[in-house]
Amino acid sequence: MKWLELSVDTTETGIDPVISLLGDYGVDSLIIDEENDFKQFLENNRQYWDYVDEQLLEEKRGKSRVTFYLPEDEDGWSRLGQIRIALSAMKKQHPEYAPLLLSMKNVADEDWENNWKAFYKPMEIGERLFVVPEWEQVPDNGRVKVILNPGLTFGTGSHATTRLCLTVLDRLIRGGERVLDLGCGSGILAIAALRLGAEQAFACDVDPTCVTVASENAALNGIGADRFTVRAGDVTQDRELRREFGGDYDVITANIVADVIIALAPRVRPLLKQGGAFLCSGVIDDRAAEVRARLAEAGWRIEEENSSEGWFSFLCR
Repeated sequence: MKWLELSVDTTETGIDPVISLLGDYGVDSLIIDEENDFKQFLENNRQYWDYVDEQLLEEKRGKSRVTFYLPEDEDGWSRLGQIRIALSAMKKQHPEYAPLLLSMKNVADEDWENNWKAFYKPMEIGERLFVVPEWEQVPDNGRVKVILNPGLTFGTGSHATTRLCLTVLDRLIRGGERVLDLGCGSGILAIAALRLGAEQAFACDVDPTCVTVASENAALNGIGADRFTVRAGDVTQDRELRREFGGDYDVITANIVADVIIALAPRVRPLLKQGGAFLCSGVIDDRAAEVRARLAEAGWRIEEENSSEGWFSFLCR
């Protein structure tokens, strides 16, 4: 039998959560490589060395790795797809575990890039939307098609938080709106809004990779720079980025994590039109009450609350 050798890079505090996540998908044979183990090895064996390569020290700094194996068959690829999505959710909820980078050996790069795609399938969401991975050929079903290739940013709509937002947008967007998407990832929310009839969308993400991915996804849907703007930056810290946003948005979306939503709550209202909507998601169930309270403190009225698979979204006015 052939095996896939997979590794997840995380922090020291992320090791146990990653092990627990892998256990949920039947992975119980692991190799743990902790940064502290390397430091202790050097300290306990000083008599055997007088120089350590700086590049090696840099490679080990701040990094811990969990290595595991899956069979190179249909079941293995299916589990890999599920683990990939679960790691994306963990990274959203726990940025302190980053990078949560999943890598693989023993398989050609082109296979790694293509085989995991089998896990993503077209999805009908809400009353109008039809999210279709770029590599899938599907017949017209009368719905509004959104074509996506998530690349390494995830975001095809498979995760509950994204579906929650898309379902609300499906009802919210009626034509001519201006939309601001904070934490855009693959660009799925902004692009879906534009496909549903929004006039313009501005999107941003802290990951510079998302600028290219979101722009390419917009192009797949026939959307150009005249309607869609995407930038990299931290909206909570970057004043220049916030100035570029402008204002008078009909809808602002933030499918991020609880802490960022709490930080954004008092800041986004000046960017909205009177009566505009703030749609936020990415809130795990044990943080929902806290986020609900902090939204209220910031003056928001929660018009609609939805949940799926332990995740919550809030539509606020």
